[in-house]
Amino acid sequence: MKRVRAFAPAGVGNFAAGFDVLGAAVAPEDGSLWGDQVEVREGSATQLVCTGPFADRLPADPAENLVLRTRNLFEEAFGRPLPPLQLTLRKGLPVCSGLGSSAASVAATARALNAWCGDPLSSGDLLEVAGRAEGLASGAVHLDNVAPCLLGGLLLIPPAGPPRTLPFPWNLRVVVASPAFSLATREARRVLPREVPLALAVEHAQNLAAFVHAVHMGDLGLLRATLRDLIAEPWRAGLVPGFRAAQREALAAGALGASLSGAGPAVFAVAEEENAAAVATALAGGFQSEGVESTVRICRIDPRGARIIEREP
Repeated sequence: MKRVRAFAPAGVGNFAAGFDVLGAAVAPEDGSLWGDQVEVREGSATQLVCTGPFADRLPADPAENLVLRTRNLFEEAFGRPLPPLQLTLRKGLPVCSGLGSSAASVAATARALNAWCGDPLSSGDLLEVAGRAEGLASGAVHLDNVAPCLLGGLLLIPPAGPPRTLPFPWNLRVVVASPAFSLATREARRVLPREVPLALAVEHAQNLAAFVHAVHMGDLGLLRATLRDLIAEPWRAGLVPGFRAAQREALAAGALGASLSGAGPAVFAVAEEENAAAVATALAGGFQSEGVESTVRICRIDPRGARIIEREP
């Protein structure tokens, strides 16, 4: 293969009800590509070039970039040396945004390298590579971001075995607001308690189980009751100026639920199709009321995840 370009979408980690075990890939309803792209072509020496609207936020040292780190982990899993490669990252997601930015770079790189090499690694192998690479950015391996980014869909991460795809009611939209500031995942994890009370652990388990039942049954009433984060949101809310106002306004506009996307600062809300535009306006207005500018997109669940969008044999 002379040249391959892969795309990986933005994501929503935790999905409110499932800290570190639920995540979704999302795609704007207008059909635009919202995520990162990685191109692989043979070169005279292995080199990384970064472009795109958020390239200036990436590490100055290419060796610290997750694209090259993923390339090294892919080579290890492949079991054979890769030739010199020209890698180009088009950074379409803001860094430390709560939108799965690091996961998108990793997933696009893994998918592009695998296609360039003739698809030698299985989806499970690629997920292992991607999980290890994404863990370098967040400080721990947790697949709720990188698994849906790589594989697509709304995913549940079980204690063992591959991720499980959960159904998502067709008439629901995921409305995502991205405020104009960053919050590192490592910082957001530092504020979390090391232990939770037994009563809270039981309530969290009840809520997550009920959420899974709700999406399987299409029970919007139960979904409304379970789209809440009992574990991380209470501790992280203070790190995101405007979050509580945005959440409050979204719920008042008819959202079934609203919470931080991943570690934040992005916020997502789930809304019925007919309420999505009003919820989008409400999210932006909530942030604006606290003096925070944001970009809001009405999305669907992306069922495809990372995929090849260009190839030259």
